[in-house]
Amino acid sequence: MTSTPPSSASAAFSTLPLAPATLANLTQLGYLKMTPIQAASLPPALAGHDLIAQAQTGSGKTAAFALALLAKLNPRWFAVQAMVLCPTRELADQVTAEIRRLARAQDNVKVVTLCGGIALRGQRASLENGAHIVVGTPGRIMDHLERGYLVLESLNTLVLDEADRMLDMGFFEDMRKVIAQTPPERQTLLFSATYPEGIEKLARSFLKNPQHITVAAPKAHNAIEQRFYEVTRANRFEAVGSLLMHFRPVSTLAFCNTKQQCKDLVDWLQQNGFNALALYGELEQRERDQVLAQFANRSCSVLVATDVASRGLDINQLEAVINVDITPDPEVHVHRVGRTGRAGESGLALSLASMNEMGAVGKIEQYQNITSTWFGLDTLTPVSNAPLLPPMVTLQILGGRKEKIRPGDVLGALTNDEGGPAYTREQIGKIQVTEFCTFVAVDRKVASAACAKLNAGRIKGKSVKVRLL
Repeated sequence: MTSTPPSSASAAFSTLPLAPATLANLTQLGYLKMTPIQAASLPPALAGHDLIAQAQTGSGKTAAFALALLAKLNPRWFAVQAMVLCPTRELADQVTAEIRRLARAQDNVKVVTLCGGIALRGQRASLENGAHIVVGTPGRIMDHLERGYLVLESLNTLVLDEADRMLDMGFFEDMRKVIAQTPPERQTLLFSATYPEGIEKLARSFLKNPQHITVAAPKAHNAIEQRFYEVTRANRFEAVGSLLMHFRPVSTLAFCNTKQQCKDLVDWLQQNGFNALALYGELEQRERDQVLAQFANRSCSVLVATDVASRGLDINQLEAVINVDITPDPEVHVHRVGRTGRAGESGLALSLASMNEMGAVGKIEQYQNITSTWFGLDTLTPVSNAPLLPPMVTLQILGGRKEKIRPGDVLGALTNDEGGPAYTREQIGKIQVTEFCTFVAVDRKVASAACAKLNAGRIKGKSVKVRLL
């Protein structure tokens, strides 16, 4: 069965059988109308059906499955009642944050994230203290199951988020083993951007009469200007530098097809005065956290990434995407391009193609039903010779949720007039508290002084160590 979303006129959340407190919370969060994937999947999900839903990142799918699993949750029963499997820790962190926001209307719902890169001991303690919902990657969840730390006998809802990427990353066996330890009468909600053969195999094995929901892949948004430039292998990196100096975007996500190309481009950019970082598989979790924190808070001008490593990233105010290499998969191209131009903002999608990539460009044109607009590299002239510096700098505080640090504590330490100048809210950017450390973005002009102020002062009555990243 394929479900078609209702018209926007009938797509208010109030048309769903949700608790009044949940509807009030949705209104507070600014969720007034359902997105197409929410309108198509929430009614059958709330009715208890298994689902296979095709939806891109950024389409609102997290709220779709989160509202469904929260509707069945009993907060007074301290057992794992719902589990979400994700391909990456970054996506798991985002899903956890969204579930917590949507769960504010319910009493004390406990969500635990189980991913690699963090000691098992702390995660085990969180589970022992009682968890209602577990969000994690298949490998780490397998670790907890094998050690007996995680018990799934009370599970009523299983979500497979970005199932295609989990298959791409070789998680099929881990997924199979995890699912085998869940109660057979559970509800299963599978979300995937694409529908490869492996998804069909998963569905046949683990879903009961699933309803199929497909929401059309978002084509390039009107607010996104797509430009193509012909390059050679020899001048590709110089072309990236010319694009950055011509358009001078504050934040750019540059996609490469391989990890080695990522490393080589970042080396070239750093040698040529650009503030650039790389994101690819095999990075240690501590490095990934630092890279993502700096890019998300506008302390890094260019993030160079592979597709798998960047999956699940949702960065606000991303001015430009550069396709350093053309992907052979047109769906992936649309996914890349769709990272910019969100929430009504305009965006630039700049693609570099050599002669041997023209066939892939043709597939993209067919898929998007567009004709590519080509520009010469000679049209790129620097509007300024000043280096392209990000507006913010990240301070890393050694202390996080384990020390019960909250964003308000850091903000208070920076805006009071003890131990140094009081900084304004405009000089302080995103504050991100992780398990063991806290990242805070501050205006580049005051970064060193703000670091000294925090090192000399106290947060929650305790001295802290702070460094510039």
